[in-house]
Amino acid sequence: MTAIKHALQRDIFTPNDERLLSIVNVCKAGKKKRNCFLCATVTTERPVQVNVVKVKKSDKGDFYKRQTAWALRDLAVVDAKDAVKDNPEFDLHFDKVYKWVASSTVEKNTFISCIWKLNQRYLRKKIDFINVSSQLLEESVPSGENQSVAGGDEEAVDEYQELNAREEQDIEIMMEGCEYAISNAEAFAEKLSRELQVLDGANIQSIMASEKQVNILMKLLDEALKEVDQIELKLSSYEEMLQSVKEQMDQISESNHLIHLSNTNNVKLLSEIEFLVNHMDLAKGHIKALQEGDLTSSRGIEACTNAADALLQCMNVALRPGHDMLHAVKQQQQRFSDLREQFARRLASHLNSVFVQQGHDQSSTLAQHSVELTLPNHHPFHRDLLRYAKLMEWLKNTDYGKYEGLTKNYMDYLSRLYEREIKDFFEVAKIKMTGTTREGKKFGLHGSSGKLTGSTSSLNKLSVQSSGNRRSQSSSLLDMGNMSASDLDVADRTKFDKIFEQVLSELEPLCLAEQDFISKFFKLQQHQSISGTASEVEEMDGGVLVRSYTSGVPQTISSEKDMIRQMMTKIFRCIEPELNNLIALGDKIDSFNSLYMLVKMSHHVWTAQNVDPASFLSTTLGNVLVTVKRNFDKCISNQMKQMDEVKISKKSKVGILPFVAEFEEFAALAESIFKNAERRGDLDKAYIKLIRAVFVSVEKVANESQKTPRDVVMMENFHHIFATLSRLKISCLEAEKKEAKQKYTDHLQSYVIYSLGQPLEKLNHFFEGVEARVAQGVREEEVSYQLAFNKQELRKVIKEYPGKEVKKGLDNLYKKVDKHLCEEENLLQVVWHSMQDEFIRQYKHFEGLIARCYPGSGITMEFTIQDILDYCSSIAQSH
Repeated sequence: MTAIKHALQRDIFTPNDERLLSIVNVCKAGKKKRNCFLCATVTTERPVQVNVVKVKKSDKGDFYKRQTAWALRDLAVVDAKDAVKDNPEFDLHFDKVYKWVASSTVEKNTFISCIWKLNQRYLRKKIDFINVSSQLLEESVPSGENQSVAGGDEEAVDEYQELNAREEQDIEIMMEGCEYAISNAEAFAEKLSRELQVLDGANIQSIMASEKQVNILMKLLDEALKEVDQIELKLSSYEEMLQSVKEQMDQISESNHLIHLSNTNNVKLLSEIEFLVNHMDLAKGHIKALQEGDLTSSRGIEACTNAADALLQCMNVALRPGHDMLHAVKQQQQRFSDLREQFARRLASHLNSVFVQQGHDQSSTLAQHSVELTLPNHHPFHRDLLRYAKLMEWLKNTDYGKYEGLTKNYMDYLSRLYEREIKDFFEVAKIKMTGTTREGKKFGLHGSSGKLTGSTSSLNKLSVQSSGNRRSQSSSLLDMGNMSASDLDVADRTKFDKIFEQVLSELEPLCLAEQDFISKFFKLQQHQSISGTASEVEEMDGGVLVRSYTSGVPQTISSEKDMIRQMMTKIFRCIEPELNNLIALGDKIDSFNSLYMLVKMSHHVWTAQNVDPASFLSTTLGNVLVTVKRNFDKCISNQMKQMDEVKISKKSKVGILPFVAEFEEFAALAESIFKNAERRGDLDKAYIKLIRAVFVSVEKVANESQKTPRDVVMMENFHHIFATLSRLKISCLEAEKKEAKQKYTDHLQSYVIYSLGQPLEKLNHFFEGVEARVAQGVREEEVSYQLAFNKQELRKVIKEYPGKEVKKGLDNLYKKVDKHLCEEENLLQVVWHSMQDEFIRQYKHFEGLIARCYPGSGITMEFTIQDILDYCSSIAQSH
């Protein structure tokens, strides 16, 4: 390495006025092993420049060349990778990070040490040396220009040391005093050696002359030591005296500390006693109110409420650590517990008595409501009980067991009371619906329960009595107790609608008032405090019932809402079955009553869900609405079934089919009922089902008809359907209305063509032959030269149809059409006019053939178009 260093100094750095101070053999990390040298150099000229130079061996020979140089002032970080273990890798951070691997750890450490010393001497720059052993870095470096560079290259640096100005001046003076200093260096050195010996001798003599002075100095030092000993003796005596004073002061300080500690403890004890007295002392008046307070008067209830709140505050006071271990505190807590238990027991007993008394008082008022369709008012009872609402809240917070017991007792007493009231109420409603109690028995109403036990035979009997002689074999839509809507008086339906609405109107405020009372009296949260609802949709027999429930609310609110719903369900457990019984009765009286009930029930469900979607009323009415919807769907299904089973007479003409008339009646009734209803979608679905069934059944009956032609049945009934839909203007049936009109038009045309047939039969056959010859290629003007179709043959055929014969044929046709058509639809003149137009069209067709095939022959029909018009008019007037 020394030889390489001298070679590099000689060949590369000396020509550039640089001195090489340290060298390390390296290669780049992670790449192929191509070695090079990193050199630390300084310039020989001032100002001194310190560089790190990369030297690489040339590929063409054995000489080295300078490749890259970095100024030391650009170096930011030197990373030795590991300060403990030997690791040849190190990084130099210049403009970028250069990673190197030295040939040995010793060379790496020597190079890093040289870099550190050069930085200390020339740059005074903050270069970060990381992961470098502290032994490589000197702890301190003397300042000034005489600072030297140590390490592996000390000798090289020591060869060159600058002289300061003083040294340079002394050398110049000394050289001037010797003329041969330059020409004869050996003589000059010998002279300097002699002078140095003279100076050494003078120094020795000076040291020997100063011995006396040293002895005098030693004596002075001995005297000083004696004085110091005397001072120390005095200080010891002073210290002994101060020690006794210090002990006395320590005793005084300790006494003061104990006094202060005692005062502090007394203050804290007083504070604790005041806290307990202020927070755990219950006034005598409150104690008396809890033990003997009057729970019947408003003033007594208020006093008991205030006393209960004060007791709760005393029991819930947050005791400080250690208070619960005090005997007095334990006694007071036990006393509070006894007072709470005693008052809770007294309060629960009193409220149970109030609940029982309420049942007796309300029972006495039932008689006056037995003949009226109204429910008793519970507002006075609620008003009296609400005075105890705060006490109920106190009981809920302090003794939940008794609170829960009161809740169960309230539900038991009130459920029996409401059951009697509601059953009597529904019994009155059923009596009013059926007219009298005797008539109600026909529907199976026995006793106050109002259950339906009537038989199918009794219902059929009532149906026959109501319908009278209007029923016929082909028009009956009664099946298993369902009665035709046309057989009942409109006043009866209006009466039923009013009674059903009154029933719902009475139940709704009753349930809402009871739910509001339960929430206030039992302190249950019935309205959510934050927004967020979800809906649950239940598909039921083609109808959709939306049931909403609250979600996204706190658990406590949700559980209290559930508790309210459970209480309401138990108290009013008879409402849903009674409503279902009433609905069943209304459906048996008249199946079309399901339309009224669907509209009314939908409205009340919609109103209840707007108030509280999860309430008992909303849920119960929603369940009942499902039953009503089922009855409505059953009504529609029965009508469709009866359409399939309808039979027509083989001996009489068909006319307007009974189910077509029934559909008209149903649609008119439904439109009047559903005029402003919320559940219009249910009716629209029913319309679609019914009208499609009507269309299918009309075609079925028309195909089976023997007495009346198929086209007549289709024409008359679809005309009636079209007229009905046009009059009612049902938006969801616009497509069916157009279809009915098209079917009516098509079958009218078909019937006209079929009935008219070929009134001039021989003339028809003759011109059919003429048209056949033309179709075979014979020119129209040459047809008259055909033997079978010459002019004589044409005149012979025309003579067979004089006006008299034509009129006779038309008169027979009119009678035939009159026999086919029914009087109810009044389509005779329409059909006759269409036949007249068709006959005139045939007449014009024959005249056109004569003009084209027999031009100039002068041949004409025995009658004119005006004659046809006169014949048709005369025939119509005569009938």
